[in-house]
Amino acid sequence: MKCYRILIALAGLMGACGVVLAAGAAHLADASRLGPASSMLLFHATAVLGTVALTERGVLRAPIGIFAAVGFVIAALLFAGDLTMRQYADHSLFPMAAATGGTLLIASWIVLALSAL
Repeated sequence: MKCYRILIALAGLMGACGVVLAAGAAHLADASRLGPASSMLLFHATAVLGTVALTERGVLRAPIGIFAAVGFVIAALLFAGDLTMRQYADHSLFPMAAATGGTLLIASWIVLALSAL
């Protein structure tokens, strides 16, 4: 399906951005926010890939599994985007952006669990 391919492409971009942020965290002075941002993108890029694969194979229920994968993408981008903006621009995306992303990540993991039942 086309939505699977879009999610896979987004996971690839998340992974690439995660590696870039990890490099920044390793080489820039006082880049303490970039490490968690990198981790969130890298971990959830693989979660998106796994969720798509399990949904495509019928292990997870199709619409619910896709909702979980979309939630992972949006939430990880909110979380990592907010930390990256704080690092480079010294302000956040919007108030509570990282917290919103974190809460959506928790909800997406719960949705993933429910899609397996």
